[in-house]
Amino acid sequence: MSSPATAPPAPNNLKRIVAASLIGTTIEWYDFFLYGSAAALVFNKLFFPDSDPLVGTLLSFLTYAVGFAARPLGALVFGHYGDRLGRKKLLVLSLLLMGGATFAIGLLPTHATIGTAAPVLLTVLRLVQGFALGGEWGGAVLLVSEHGDARRRGFWASWPQTGAPAGQLLATGVLSLLTAVLSDSAFGSWGWRIPFLLSGVLVIVGLWIRLSVDESPVFKQALAQAEARKAERTGEAEKLPLVAVLKHHWRDVLVAMGARMAENISYYVITAFILVYATTSAGVSKQTALNSVLIASAVHFAVIPGWGALSDRIGRRPVYLLGAVGVGLWMFPFFSLIDTGGFGNLILAVTVGLVLHGAMYAPQAAFFSEMFATRMRYSGASIGAQFASVAAGAPAPLIATALLSDYGSSTPIALYVIGAAVLTVIAVGVAKETRHRDLADVETVTDADTDAGSGARPATARRADADADARTL
Repeated sequence: MSSPATAPPAPNNLKRIVAASLIGTTIEWYDFFLYGSAAALVFNKLFFPDSDPLVGTLLSFLTYAVGFAARPLGALVFGHYGDRLGRKKLLVLSLLLMGGATFAIGLLPTHATIGTAAPVLLTVLRLVQGFALGGEWGGAVLLVSEHGDARRRGFWASWPQTGAPAGQLLATGVLSLLTAVLSDSAFGSWGWRIPFLLSGVLVIVGLWIRLSVDESPVFKQALAQAEARKAERTGEAEKLPLVAVLKHHWRDVLVAMGARMAENISYYVITAFILVYATTSAGVSKQTALNSVLIASAVHFAVIPGWGALSDRIGRRPVYLLGAVGVGLWMFPFFSLIDTGGFGNLILAVTVGLVLHGAMYAPQAAFFSEMFATRMRYSGASIGAQFASVAAGAPAPLIATALLSDYGSSTPIALYVIGAAVLTVIAVGVAKETRHRDLADVETVTDADTDAGSGARPATARRADADADARTL
């Protein structure tokens, strides 16, 4: 019998919560991806004009990678306060920080105006973006996971994940439209600023929706239980969420980091590095490359909820492993299709890559949420996801560009992604299946329960898993 914390919410309420998480993540990813696309297309000329084109691109991608470096700090800060104060408050703050930084980039003077101060300011604003995004993801997926029906958690939690392709779709669509209607000189002079300034309007809409939802009932119940335990122990201090995560869930953090490798690296190779590779090695125009990513992102958006629903039926691990193996096998065909220079082949290469990526990305929200106890869930999920991004997504376009520069071939880049896929297969392969876990029940983890090792769970939760597994046999 479901506890009040885990009982399914009213359908209209759940849809509003999903919409609030989705629009927030869409705006945040729009801001983040917009920078990546601009880094590949114009920032090398505007902020690093003294370098040759490929070196300028490398420096541009370096500032892009800086945003990833700030994401672990955002995960630590937002995770700590999100586990102490609640998910909703921190999600509002992350949206304000991200939108403000993106709007400011749209007003930023270039190297021609203020010299070396331009790339310095660009880097600072990129750090703010990364800090905000490091805290956004965990809160958005937890808000849905902790509200939703446990039987369809994979499906509902996958909707905030569609914010990534939706943001990519929006960012690429705006850039594609502007490059189509503006000359190269007009776009390089002032047109590139328009998408960044539009972020201000999007943030207002996102705040209006996000402020209208309630705090997670699972979190409120866990907070009340923690306060009761604190009173019983005559004011004994509660452990910091970070300390609790590292003590009780360190293996789960490592699993989450490993699971992110193929997902994160493949995504940025497929969507960001392609703008460099297709235009420099395959002779494809910027417009054609942008349009292929635009079409593929629409398909990516559509398939993610389907992969999430499938994870509810057969488990998080099988779907995730399918995506990791698939992405690894697709890399050589991916570059071969791009090398033809044909628009249809370009669309096929990116679309299949993103569909396979979706098999990892869709169940990730529920999978990571189910690994951690409620009062350390924001910290655990965010740390596992965002610390991995420093080694995975952050250097991916940079490494891919450097490999192309050194070897003049796509083969080393394909092997790079395949190596990441192997790491993910190993990490997910050793993980436990989580789809039957009750998020409120996981909260009751105690020191005695977890002394035997990370991820150990209370007897009631283990019995629930065993009963659920028996029903599926």
